[in-house]
Amino acid sequence: MTSSYRSGRVISGKLPEGADLLAFLEDTAARGGFRRASALALGAVKRAVFAFFEQGSRRYLPLTRDQELELLNLTGLIGDDGGRPALHAHVTFGDALGQAFGGHLLPGTVVFGGAYWLEELREPESEDA
Repeated sequence: MTSSYRSGRVISGKLPEGADLLAFLEDTAARGGFRRASALALGAVKRAVFAFFEQGSRRYLPLTRDQELELLNLTGLIGDDGGRPALHAHVTFGDALGQAFGGHLLPGTVVFGGAYWLEELREPESEDA
């Protein structure tokens, strides 16, 4: 099943130092009244918590890196989870050796700094209206 949406409002800004990346983006979407949105972010983190999806068992295997890392990319979608925005995001991190790794963003990733962009996705207006 395919759904069509149109672009709506945009919220963008700086990622606050010390924030949990996942919670901050979900809270920002909630404050903005977004039910659905696309999410982008980049910057740096003090700690990264993410997961690899093991296809055979259909479960997430959590990974933690307690080190300074670049947040090279966060791409995600925010959906409505019982009236509250829920972010499903994939992240790519880079270390001081230039190695990149990532997976599914989990709670516990601590922001050093960066920027984010949330773009609301709205149902298309009816052509009959």
